Amino acid sequence: MKQPPASSSRFEYAINELRLRIINGGSEPGSLLAEGAVARELGVSRVPVREALFALERDGLVEFSETGRAFVKELSPRDFEELYVLRLALEPVATGLAVESLRKDASALEKNIEATKRASSLLKVTALDLDFHEIILEACGNARLLKLWRSLRSELELWLGRLHRSKQIQTSGTREEIVSAHCHLLESFRTKTTAVCERKMREHILGWREWLPVLFEDE
Repeated sequence: MKQPPASSSRFEYAINELRLRIINGGSEPGSLLAEGAVARELGVSRVPVREALFALERDGLVEFSETGRAFVKELSPRDFEELYVLRLALEPVATGLAVESLRKDASALEKNIEATKRASSLLKVTALDLDFHEIILEACGNARLLKLWRSLRSELELWLGRLHRSKQIQTSGTREEIVSAHCHLLESFRTKTTAVCERKMREHILGWREWLPVLFEDE
């Protein structure tokens, strides 16, 4: 049984632990998250676990059965397609709006790429991958666009985590591929027109879709 840090709220502790397990594949898609068992394992009462499960449902990481039992969200091709369409709609637009700001100061993107080069786990690579894109959304100056994208982040992290693990089985260069792609996007912000930057981001996201069969080829 784990003991949560005294300084941490039981809810925050429970949701952070459960989110980590789901994102890194420790809790497999479709696996039962029994409220009582999770509470005993984390060393907390059932109340913060229940609240955490409801919050994770809102984030798209947990789903409840008709009988009220919680399960890790199953990933389906339809889920992927919906997220893919939203990324394709939001990110090229945000990129175009962010060009002027990032041309003046791209230091946040540079630091992100350097951190990705040093990342020692796929879990960290996944988080940094999404951080890179969130930096661009922040730079676009459109608060509603950023809010929409952030509402997708948990599901995107779940998807990308699984995608990166699937790619890692086939090649050890997952981190290097991400670094290379992000360096090309950074160079576009520095030297290319707004239209070219938007096109490059669109191509980057289109490349994400090519890996859909990899995720489901054994299912």
